[in-house]
Amino acid sequence: MGEPSGTVRRFWVARGIRAQYMTEKFMSTAEQAETAKAGDETPRIDMATQPDSYHHWNLSVNGSVARLAMDVDEGAPLVPGYTLKLNSYDLGVDIELYDAIQRLRFEHPEVGCVVLTSDRARVFCAGANISMLGQSSHAHKVNFCKFTNETRNSIEDTTNNSGQTYICAINGTAAGGGYELALACDHIMLIDDGSSTVSLPELPLLAVLPGTGGLTRLVDKRKVRHDHADFFCTTSEGLRGKRAVDWMLIDELVPGSRFDEIVAERAAEFAAKSDRPKDAKGITLTALERTIEANCITYDHVVIDIDRDASTATITIKAPIDAPPSDPATIQAAGPAFWPLALARELDDAIMQLRLNEQSVGTWVFKTTGNADLVEAADKALIDNADDWLVREVTLYLKRTLKRVDVSARSMIALIEPGSCFVGTLLDIVLACDRSYMLDGVFEGSNLPAATVRLTGMNFGSLPMSNGLSRLESRLLADPTRLETTNTEIGRALEAADAEALGLITFIPDDIDWEDEVRLAIEERASFSPDALTGMEASLRFAGPETLETKIFGRLSAWQNWIFLRPNASGSDGALKLYGTGKKSRFDKQRV
Repeated sequence: MGEPSGTVRRFWVARGIRAQYMTEKFMSTAEQAETAKAGDETPRIDMATQPDSYHHWNLSVNGSVARLAMDVDEGAPLVPGYTLKLNSYDLGVDIELYDAIQRLRFEHPEVGCVVLTSDRARVFCAGANISMLGQSSHAHKVNFCKFTNETRNSIEDTTNNSGQTYICAINGTAAGGGYELALACDHIMLIDDGSSTVSLPELPLLAVLPGTGGLTRLVDKRKVRHDHADFFCTTSEGLRGKRAVDWMLIDELVPGSRFDEIVAERAAEFAAKSDRPKDAKGITLTALERTIEANCITYDHVVIDIDRDASTATITIKAPIDAPPSDPATIQAAGPAFWPLALARELDDAIMQLRLNEQSVGTWVFKTTGNADLVEAADKALIDNADDWLVREVTLYLKRTLKRVDVSARSMIALIEPGSCFVGTLLDIVLACDRSYMLDGVFEGSNLPAATVRLTGMNFGSLPMSNGLSRLESRLLADPTRLETTNTEIGRALEAADAEALGLITFIPDDIDWEDEVRLAIEERASFSPDALTGMEASLRFAGPETLETKIFGRLSAWQNWIFLRPNASGSDGALKLYGTGKKSRFDKQRV
């Protein structure tokens, strides 16, 4: 069959995700086979990028307003085997988006509003590339959805906590993940051109769910009525015009003739409300220094050692070697070398290296080493200068990085030994782990003093989890009054028995039992079903109140995992498998 006519192409563009769905019908069977084959070989995925090497986004700054425009290079997918038509995206597109969001926070303090839009005529974004999903492994699909969720959450975090509001100017069709991207913004504007729509067509077209929080944001964030949301999510064509406004799917319908003008006016209004300093100087997020070897990844402050036989990665975090700067001017001068910021960046990258490239390494063991007093001094610098815009951004970055630890589908164990420095922010890692072991006493023959842990003010609300509680609050949920007792221990070096009594540690073996208890814990973990462990850990980590974030990472991740594996989506007659063939899916009608 020949190429579709221009009229037909325009019709498909107006239908967003259908354009992806239908265009693939013009691939021959041989081309589709080659596409699937090409997707089997996935190179190592790297998070490192910068604006002058973006393939998919155009970033510009004009005074207090930044413009971040999607312009996806169809011929630059993350791996070969599919074409990124109609501003559809894969993980590579979102890696660039995440980088841009980070740079706007740290490099542009003058920016109070970011306009998220498209540089493609009549197309905002057709969502996640379906050919990519069809050829990807289950693990890659789930990792992709998790990272895109985290990126959209970081947009909301920027709006809510950094004074840098994101608004979305939809200048074409926004379908599936494209509309989910808009939902992460604080204000949604849709061009009124008679054809542009918003839609979440995953269920009717692909037999899966919106993968980046669309359902939750509709009813929890935008307060769309249940019946309206039900109709919207089961119609592939989507909605536009007055009904889209009335049903609160968008905030504003803008005439095409004045679209750019009104978007600029709205951006200026939001920017004027920002508390970000207009005359401050940003810091440049320079490239991370790191070395990647077969079984070791080394950064300045983080080292990952991989034991493939044990399916274990040991993540060792090093304390600063010098006293950290203590006032805004010297923190600004230190820039990306400021230890808390360097730690956040390196640990963030390390987590993603392990998630994306080491999926069979199922247990992460956290260790620390160095001067505990210097870690406490770094925390003090964050607390004492909390009102400074840059310090605020560093603290928020640490918060987001620790949240990334929380939601990683890995077993996590903390080992507190003599020479450790689990203090304040680093102690939160212990609290995030599924269990912890702290040596009671010293190792025979060692001249190192007994291991200690130390609380700082950072453990009491500066680094909340997705449930809105600190890790300490979540730990002490059964008896909130113990939080007051724990607060009186700030700054004290706590040895094993005291730390256990306060509820900070799981087990405190002595040096006779230490090696066997730790070894057995790690070996036992490796003997269990990874699937069952993932479900158990995700269920146990987020006690207390349910929030939009816990729904996305708990409920959505569980359902998406299940639905991706069900025959109706991924079976031989499933919608994802038959996508692009022109054949109709045959669904198992049983409700389970």
